[in-house]
Amino acid sequence: MSDPKKQFEELSLAFNEQQQNVNEYIAVRSKLETQFQENKIVLTEFENLNDESKIYKLTGPILIPQEYAEAKLNVSKRIEFIQDEIKRVETKITEEEKAMEATRDKLLALRAQIEQ
Repeated sequence: MSDPKKQFEELSLAFNEQQQNVNEYIAVRSKLETQFQENKIVLTEFENLNDESKIYKLTGPILIPQEYAEAKLNVSKRIEFIQDEIKRVETKITEEEKAMEATRDKLLALRAQIEQ
């Protein structure tokens, strides 16, 4: 059997890595939430327009004319995509938190064993 102190150190490193992963996922989710809100605002603005409204899409430094229906569809699809990404990231956060919980339990058990 390997040294309990070495195991404790390895588990501590794994736990810290898991914490860092959770923090990264939370940052990604926050960015996605911001994008989601921005796109919802754009979709709300589309409700104030009609089929005859002139819409332009910024592509690089150029404004390109775009059809109302196409622009609204693009924003709707983007919102769906962002919602799916948020769900995916939240699943990863949950999985990583479960892994952290398991690692923490192992750390506590190992620390109790070392202190005996």
